[in-house]
Amino acid sequence: MIRNITEKKIASNLQATSKKEVLHELAELLHITTPNISKAKIFSILQEREKIGSTGIGEGIAIPHGKLDRLDHIEICFGRSINGIPFDATDNKPVHLFFVLLAPTRSSGPYLNTLASLARFLKSPHVRSQLLKAQNANDIVSIFGATGEYI
Repeated sequence: MIRNITEKKIASNLQATSKKEVLHELAELLHITTPNISKAKIFSILQEREKIGSTGIGEGIAIPHGKLDRLDHIEICFGRSINGIPFDATDNKPVHLFFVLLAPTRSSGPYLNTLASLARFLKSPHVRSQLLKAQNANDIVSIFGATGEYI
């Protein structure tokens, strides 16, 4: 089960058309649910990580992520682009499914475990298909809850 992701942390129809725009839109979503961290700070962390290398892992998936001193637990949000967004993914295909992960600076173990769990969850073509076909955020929450993966 993917805990921590409620309907408030889901953008089921991202409006962005570029990598920069989607990072802004996802930073705004995470800021709304984590108001003690500014949208600008979240965007900056995500953008800095993308400079190291794209977090687009292929199969229409990206997991933008980073660490932040002011957090005391891992924060996750989800965004979906029906049309797909060019994101410099490893397979050079557009990205449709985005998970943003922010973790406390000192949480290397839980941070890496969460990234690995997300990758395992998204490895299933069935899960990816369900996420793309979901009608709304409530349906997406149900898909997250139905998985055996605990994130």
